[in-house]
Amino acid sequence: MEHKTISLADQVFEHIENNILSGEYKKGDILTESFLSKELGVSRTPIREALRRLEQEHLISETGKGAVVIGITEDDIEDIFLVRSHLEGLVCKTVAQVITDQQLEKLKETVELQEFYLEKHDPDRIKLMDNQFHDLIYQIGGRHIFAEILVSLHKKIQKYRRAAVSNKSRASASVAEHRAIYEAIAERNPEKAFELSVAHISNAYNNVKKAK
Repeated sequence: MEHKTISLADQVFEHIENNILSGEYKKGDILTESFLSKELGVSRTPIREALRRLEQEHLISETGKGAVVIGITEDDIEDIFLVRSHLEGLVCKTVAQVITDQQLEKLKETVELQEFYLEKHDPDRIKLMDNQFHDLIYQIGGRHIFAEILVSLHKKIQKYRRAAVSNKSRASASVAEHRAIYEAIAERNPEKAFELSVAHISNAYNNVKKAK
């Protein structure tokens, strides 16, 4: 029984978190237990637990009259991209040194699929393959602490990543940057892979700043 309650609380947490990070719940929105209970069709107990965890994640702030959505602030975005640029660069550097031929083929396939969906003007598929490209990099790198941090940070900026792949010029540039990172990794050139990864994250951040 306890396991089911924890599982339900996890589901509620992920649903609310996703709605905040995707922008469905906007900054300043008030989320009450009664509203969320009615919307999600669950009791207040898992909602209360989810809100507690969301406050620990600094995505909401309790006011006594409900939880105010904070979301991701501009400072958060700057910090996320700064951390990502360093960690992801280090992971790409490692990947270039340890990747197997089979893993390299899988990475190549994700890049080719991104290029295919770019030609088809399919932003949802581009985003899906973008996720897969980065997830593969994290997995192949084998740096589990780095991967855990990077997956979490990647998730927090999903709203901005969705906007980026919907922008044809940025989507095209991003896919080209992934191609260049892949080629550096295929060359087993760790320094080049590091530099291109750092530049890729920097370009993504500059695109977010321009869009604001």
